[in-house]
Amino acid sequence: MSLVLTIRTDKPKAEIRLWQRDKLIAEKIWYAHKQLSVDILREISNIITKSGNKLQDLSGIVVYKGPGSFTGLRIGITVANTFAYSLNIPIIGETGEDWQLSGMEKLRSSQDDKIVVPFYGGEANITKPRK
Repeated sequence: MSLVLTIRTDKPKAEIRLWQRDKLIAEKIWYAHKQLSVDILREISNIITKSGNKLQDLSGIVVYKGPGSFTGLRIGITVANTFAYSLNIPIIGETGEDWQLSGMEKLRSSQDDKIVVPFYGGEANITKPRK
């Protein structure tokens, strides 16, 4: 894999990184929290452009699949799945401390999850309507 995007959106601080041949070339960590859906596409575009690359240069995506925030995971994984599908590149969903390295190793061995499903770690806590 030559250019890999990693995405983690399970907590208030979102993380995106760009890797070239296992070397970190760019990263953005920001307090996204309730603005994640507004910010994430712009931040991905910025990190790729500022590194001198184009979206079409991506050769794979690794996304943190959980456990974590219901909405955060849903947004980040949806973005990752959409990019992987539209660019026709492999995607890996990972969890744990070494999720990025583990995911990149799977990409190197030609694995592809095709679509990543969030792992929430429990039932979603959805508030009930007051009426």
